Amino acid sequence: MLCDSCKEREAVINLTQVEHDSKVTLHLCEQCAQAKGVETGVAVLKSPLGGFITAMGKGATSVLPTTDGLRCSSCGGTLKDFRDSGRLGCAQCYEAFDAHLRDLLRRLHGSSQHVGERYVVPGDVDTDPRRQLLDLREQLRRAVENENFELAAELRDRIRVLE
Repeated sequence: MLCDSCKEREAVINLTQVEHDSKVTLHLCEQCAQAKGVETGVAVLKSPLGGFITAMGKGATSVLPTTDGLRCSSCGGTLKDFRDSGRLGCAQCYEAFDAHLRDLLRRLHGSSQHVGERYVVPGDVDTDPRRQLLDLREQLRRAVENENFELAAELRDRIRVLE
């Protein structure tokens, strides 16, 4: 497939942009992608996350298992690609490598589940104290379950204020 921008070179990068609730996919060659500010090739390999994952893998046990036969059905990316660059190829990679990514997150962050505050749309403040209390108690339960005791203590204090 030819590059959508220059229409001269082979497209090697699929850039998906979301604009006003519509999804636009551009197929770009490496030069046009770089001109648009998309990191490609060597720049991706030098990303801080890629270096961090590589450094973590040099220890006694690898952060990501070496099951390089596992491929994303959508983009064809492998765990080795992720290990080298620190980036996944597409949104479906999260599902294809779900078990391995959960293990990585558990090792890096101590948990594979985000238990922080939920996002509230500006102007859409939930003023019902009973609802806030239920939400905080649920967050507290998850924080204790994931052994995130610092967050649990903060949530406990917020619950006491509301009670």
